[in-house]
Amino acid sequence: MKILRLSATAALLAGVAVPALAQEIRMYTLDERIAPFIEKFEAENPSMTVKYEVVPYQQVLESLPVQLAAGEGPDVSLTTDFGGLSKYYLDLSPYVDAAYFEKEFGQTLGWLRGDNKDSKAIYGVVDSMTVNGGYVNLTLFEQAGVEVPPEGATWDDWAVAAKKVSDAVGTDYPMAMDRSGHRFASLAISYGAEMVSPDGKPVLDEGFKKAFETFVQWHKDGTMPMNLWGAVGGAKTIDQFDDFVNAKTPFYFGGSWTLRDMDSKVGDAFDWKVVPSPCGPSSCTAMPGGGALVGFTHTKHPEVVGKFLNFLAQPENLKELVVGATNVPAATSLVESGLEYPGISPRVQEGLDTFTKQIPKMAPAAYNFQGWRFQRAMMNAETTRISQVLTGELDIDTAMARIKEDVDLAIQAAQ
Repeated sequence: MKILRLSATAALLAGVAVPALAQEIRMYTLDERIAPFIEKFEAENPSMTVKYEVVPYQQVLESLPVQLAAGEGPDVSLTTDFGGLSKYYLDLSPYVDAAYFEKEFGQTLGWLRGDNKDSKAIYGVVDSMTVNGGYVNLTLFEQAGVEVPPEGATWDDWAVAAKKVSDAVGTDYPMAMDRSGHRFASLAISYGAEMVSPDGKPVLDEGFKKAFETFVQWHKDGTMPMNLWGAVGGAKTIDQFDDFVNAKTPFYFGGSWTLRDMDSKVGDAFDWKVVPSPCGPSSCTAMPGGGALVGFTHTKHPEVVGKFLNFLAQPENLKELVVGATNVPAATSLVESGLEYPGISPRVQEGLDTFTKQIPKMAPAAYNFQGWRFQRAMMNAETTRISQVLTGELDIDTAMARIKEDVDLAIQAAQ
């Protein structure tokens, strides 16, 4: 160190510039698309280095929380467990333009604040979103001579129309919904369910009960197949993507993340499109989702973390990042303007446009539920207890009471 200081002093006396020692941070990412942005950031900030590691999603979901609990892990990472990891997040407020973040990401900043909903802290960037939504087989509707319900159609409208199509052309069943508490939440909130109280407790209200009753009835009358929600126990998530691809159902409620796979697997087999969110008595809402880029408190270089995430959040970078991943944008300005995605088919572009247009219609309860620390516990409990009602193990009132007990136990365990 003495030699290094002497060398630096000599260089300064000789009028030679001394390069600053690099401040290095580590990042977890799911793919290589971040590389050009890192190169650009490092070119603009020669004293800062971002080393990234491409990791599987399972590592982010399971290993990252363990690392953070031990005070270890990367300085920056993608996360989808917004509220669950909030106690580890670095407040970026001193290093970013807070007014810009509030303007562009105001709806999603609360997801990262955990129990501190009134906080003004900025913990990360929700760069893109996923959106629940419906896919319709246009060819089957045309063959059946049934009109596709328009925007503003209710869940009941879709159930009636899909049943007419199924009866006319002989599909396995009229409607499908992924076995997922997240997908069911769209239905529940559209019926008026609040899901979570302002003080972070589970809410099982009349809106939830009405959605629950409707969902059970669809299974009993054959609108939905009993061999998924009713035949599989526990909280396991199972999608019905393949059934729609194979034309076993005219209507499928899944989400934006399957768009490109849908396009490639269906090919020319039939015409399809994404449709606006069905409406309940309360709203025409979907459930949001997605991922956020966050920094962690154990970092030795918080200013580098803050500067890097601020850099990624700028409009020109954010747009390129979202388009490159073929994602639905989260930033307000990009939602309002819409995005063009080079290299995709017209129906994928149309689908992305439709999903993006659902964002302004999402109910506040959907945003609140998505950012709740115990959302996963609630979704798992929903899935498990709905299945038990469908198999006759529980009635709806008992199942709702059990859901509340399940989540309350999760909250107690966390405390």
